[in-house]
Amino acid sequence: MHASLLRRSAAELVGTFVLVLGGVGSIVIGAALSSGIGPLGVGLAFGLSVVAVGYSFGPISGAHFNPAVTIALAVAGRIPARLVPAYVLAQLAGAILATFAIYALASGKAGFDLQASGLGANGYGAHSPQGYGTYACLLAEVLLSFVFVLVVLGANDPKAPKGFGPLAIGVTLALVHLVGIPLTTTSVNPARSTGPALIVGGWALRQLWLFWVAPIAGGLLATAAYALVIRERPSR
Repeated sequence: MHASLLRRSAAELVGTFVLVLGGVGSIVIGAALSSGIGPLGVGLAFGLSVVAVGYSFGPISGAHFNPAVTIALAVAGRIPARLVPAYVLAQLAGAILATFAIYALASGKAGFDLQASGLGANGYGAHSPQGYGTYACLLAEVLLSFVFVLVVLGANDPKAPKGFGPLAIGVTLALVHLVGIPLTTTSVNPARSTGPALIVGGWALRQLWLFWVAPIAGGLLATAAYALVIRERPSR
């Protein structure tokens, strides 16, 4: 593997690790507090995490940390398609390692129950925080991923103001979490969903398909919309 690709993949692995540790960790550890940090706290944790890793690793890898983002950027021609497999594998590795770290921390408290906690896994139906059905959760994840990836594309456009990309993306990630947490605990990121599902197993693995299909579909729709509506403005 080319040295530059190794460096980029390492940045994606570490950045995804930090993002999942901060975001999913806030769900699992924050819920253990007597008052809990609530959806606002979780949304801010995800948003602040992506701001931090975006500024830290953006110059190296482009700061994707999400297979749906990587695939969308490749389809949009922003990155070479050859980077997609290495990036996605690195993102999955980072998310899985972070989830194991969260489990190690959470299980240090007496009485911790993996199945009862859910370890921040995403779900629908009986495993939706508010009992939303499959189709509502599928639609929510498509729409929220659409919004998120649309902002990623805009924030990374060559004409966009320089230096503000991670901030805009982080604010948007916090926003979509505030909407999506009652429905699915919010994914918009297949890697983030895969880590907890692998450890929780059972229902979480059976429902994981939705949190791959919907974010990627939403990302591809955002790519098409950006090309047709935003980027290709008619000249006057």
